[in-house]
Amino acid sequence: VVASVSCIYGLGSPTEYAEAVVTFEKGQVFDLDEALKKLTQMQFTRNEIQLDRGTFRVRGDTLEIQPKDEEIVTRVEFFGDTVERIRLFDPLTGDVLDEPTKCSVFPATHYVTPWERLDVVIEQIQGEMDRQVAFFEANGKLLEAQRLKQRTEYDVEMMRETGFCSGIENYSRHLSRREPGSRPWTLLDYF
Repeated sequence: VVASVSCIYGLGSPTEYAEAVVTFEKGQVFDLDEALKKLTQMQFTRNEIQLDRGTFRVRGDTLEIQPKDEEIVTRVEFFGDTVERIRLFDPLTGDVLDEPTKCSVFPATHYVTPWERLDVVIEQIQGEMDRQVAFFEANGKLLEAQRLKQRTEYDVEMMRETGFCSGIENYSRHLSRREPGSRPWTLLDYF
């Protein structure tokens, strides 16, 4: 067996990923607004026009979700605050593929950090950036210091606004609250 590089690529904490899963069950009381909030925290994007991987939309009391890793769409129909029906359908043909009584939706990314902890994470990232920028400046590497500071500040701003940024795996140690030099979570940890 040959493992691909993906198996050792740094990922977020398996525990936090599992805690972020949202499960809908027919007959369950589940506030639609709460569901939308949870999907946003799970890094899904709301798009009312066209569903794509990692997006969701709401039409009346109907929530449609296209998971990041699937071609099918999950439609959850509410009656007030109760899940009335769940259907899985093909987004191209509109054909209903299944009507389960229970369905779980997994986060759109492996880096799911609760919003209430994000401020602490950002503070740690900025502290590390300040130390590294000071090191570069002390060693006459002004261009490297400027690039690092500019990129990190942009990433921090994106994390504040959306909870995510391109290249977020570079901050995995802070997001997972691991000690410096510790091994990152990998796909093998999820097994």
